[in-house]
Amino acid sequence: MSAIRLLVLGAVRRHGRAHGYQVRNDLEYWGAHEWSNAKPGSIYHALKQMAKQGVLLAHEVAPSTAGGPPRTEYEVTDAGREEYFRLLRESLTSYDQKMDVLSAGIGFVVDLPRSEAVELLGERVRAIEAWRASVTEHYVPEEGPEQLGHIGEIMNLWVHSADAGAAWTRGLIKRIEGGAYTFAGEGETFAGVLAEGEENPYATGIPHEGDHH
Repeated sequence: MSAIRLLVLGAVRRHGRAHGYQVRNDLEYWGAHEWSNAKPGSIYHALKQMAKQGVLLAHEVAPSTAGGPPRTEYEVTDAGREEYFRLLRESLTSYDQKMDVLSAGIGFVVDLPRSEAVELLGERVRAIEAWRASVTEHYVPEEGPEQLGHIGEIMNLWVHSADAGAAWTRGLIKRIEGGAYTFAGEGETFAGVLAEGEENPYATGIPHEGDHH
């Protein structure tokens, strides 16, 4: 699974309707260009691709008063909404995904009901624990990585990462169960998106040809 698809769908959905530069600006605001493959070229490509696939609807809109070519605005279709929630749920439960996929999922976790978020994150913990139990049948971390030579450091890294991932997820579950954040159905959730023309302090400032399309 690629994080870019979830990130772009989620960002468009937050606005209701958004042009490519808005999506790019939001994802840079979240620092997604640092922790995922959400670079400008990937974002604009994903928007066009998903419009062709019917998960986004593209609208040609009149150029701004400053002139220039018409901009394309995108909105999520019914098929796109289904795809978005499928990807979101998968990102939270699949422990063997890359870190950027989980990061994208956490960015949109409040779009789910609180109870479902807790349930999905609980599945994640169980999957990590099952993986750890299966690998430690043959490798006992407590005996140290030296038992397998320096190659043992590979398994050492993976087991430590799994343990840290499980501990972090349990902490998040506890915070959510304790009432942190506003989830779907509870009122206005934290949008975390920039209004049109609002300055982005985290923007890269590097222009891209897709910015004006």
